[in-house]
Amino acid sequence: MSSKLDPKKEYGDRLRQRRDKAARCAKGDSRFANARLLVFAVLLALMLAAYFYPQVSWAWLWVPVLVFVGLMVAHGRLLREKERCESAIDHYEAALARLDGRWVGHGKPGADLAPPDHLYANDLDLFGPGSLFELLCMAKTREGERALAAWLCDPAPLETIHARQEAVEELRNRLDLREDLALLGGHVRKGVEPHALRNWSSAPAVLSPRPPVTAWLLPAAAVITLGFLIKTGIGAPFFIVLAIELVYSRLHKKRLHEVMESVQEPSRELRVLAEALHRLEQEHFTTSLLAGLRNTLRQEGREASRAIARLDRLTDLHEMQHNIIFGPIAFVLLWGEHVAHAIERWRLRFGRHVPEWLDALGELEALCSLSAYAFEHPNDPFPEFAETGPRYEGKGLGHPLLPESTCVRNDVRLGEGLQLMLISGSNMSGKSTLLRTVGVNAVLAHAGAPVRAERLTLSPLQLGASLRTQDSLWQGTSRFYAELLRLKQMIEAAQGPSPLLFLLDELLHGTNSHDRRIGADALLKALVESGAIGLATTHDLAVTHVVDRLDGHATNVHFTDKLVNEKLEFDYKLKPGVVTEGNALKLMRNLGLPI
Repeated sequence: MSSKLDPKKEYGDRLRQRRDKAARCAKGDSRFANARLLVFAVLLALMLAAYFYPQVSWAWLWVPVLVFVGLMVAHGRLLREKERCESAIDHYEAALARLDGRWVGHGKPGADLAPPDHLYANDLDLFGPGSLFELLCMAKTREGERALAAWLCDPAPLETIHARQEAVEELRNRLDLREDLALLGGHVRKGVEPHALRNWSSAPAVLSPRPPVTAWLLPAAAVITLGFLIKTGIGAPFFIVLAIELVYSRLHKKRLHEVMESVQEPSRELRVLAEALHRLEQEHFTTSLLAGLRNTLRQEGREASRAIARLDRLTDLHEMQHNIIFGPIAFVLLWGEHVAHAIERWRLRFGRHVPEWLDALGELEALCSLSAYAFEHPNDPFPEFAETGPRYEGKGLGHPLLPESTCVRNDVRLGEGLQLMLISGSNMSGKSTLLRTVGVNAVLAHAGAPVRAERLTLSPLQLGASLRTQDSLWQGTSRFYAELLRLKQMIEAAQGPSPLLFLLDELLHGTNSHDRRIGADALLKALVESGAIGLATTHDLAVTHVVDRLDGHATNVHFTDKLVNEKLEFDYKLKPGVVTEGNALKLMRNLGLPI
């Protein structure tokens, strides 16, 4: 286990350091601007002196010119460092905001990443403002966001969960790596379109990897006949070869243009991506998952950043043929064709690895997001997984989206015969929050993250929830019908290879009491008989009698409230048995309704 650091102190210290450095850079920026102005004034003075006084040599102008160029280079470097410090300040201010509970609305909600009709994503607030994704996500690239979203929506196999836990633990205290990835990732997000890059890397070849023999023979003939021209003065052979080269170039122009046109944008994007990949290549990892991701960046005996640098050089070589001096030489040598074939050769060799590089960066960003959460919540443990189940035993469970100061914790125990906790209670007493607490911690556990609990032991589970089913105008479905469709999905999921953890809020509350009691009885019995475990809430006390018909596999628990000085107070603590009274009438009276 990594030694635990104080996250607030670490973030605060680093924020002060970056602010101090940014202030020094700002002062340096002003000094450089003044120095450049002064040198420019000296240059003008020397020009005037050289013009009016012959004894002043024009050669002296090189001194302020060289000084000015040097100042421009150094000033540019300082401005880049200043920009980096300002980005780091934003990074650590956001981190402190998370610790202080001020993160809602300032992160990435990821609403566009929410899968439609998912079994629990909408019900458990995984995406959107104030969501689990917004709390967790530190990824700057689109691939990192997609990886994290997929982990939250798809429970991982047990082997993968353990590998992620080890990786998150190794990354927990690597604040420098997370800072660097956050700063570099911003450039990657602005400058890289992953979908287009993947398409280019896997597109069918336009040219063969090697130029045809003709592309070698014609330049050789041109050089030989040029030498013959210089030596004898006879130019006919040389000009005949040039004419043949012109015809040859025209015949191949379309395909060469297609190759060079298609590589321009991917080359620029890969150049941006290489900065982040190069940073990862500097890291040494010991856990198997991280070491495997690091090894992904070394393919065909070459680091990813070096391979991309090779493509950069090829595109630069292509641009050389447009130089007014080198252009004629490039034409004679069929320079453009050789460069185009070299680019195709690069794509055939490394193109298939581009998606792997993008995936590796995305996965590492997702792991860094989980490691940041682990660092910022040092008291949140990793869950333990039992290989047999179904089982969900949480002690001191809390909701990760609630501030620690207001988070009331409860114990939940399911398994070893007990498969259903049926929760009754008054309005606003905490029933729905408990369901979300159980569900969100299961999501974190199956993603490989720490959980908000004193201890959590569970078996690999599928998850299904019905807490926020909604009607649909365009589909013509009512809320009740939408709930039935979700319940049908969960009944089907319960027949899958992993046991189902179900979370049902106000089961069948959209119908009358008679139908609700019979329907709830049948549905809960079907879920229990399928081997599922879960929690269900109800306002209808008649539904609580279903526990008596489930042969000891279910129990009643409840939340309650009390009226103190005409004000309702809740302790949000789970208690055994069925609630004895509700608060609906109290709430109506407190609002001044004529009850």
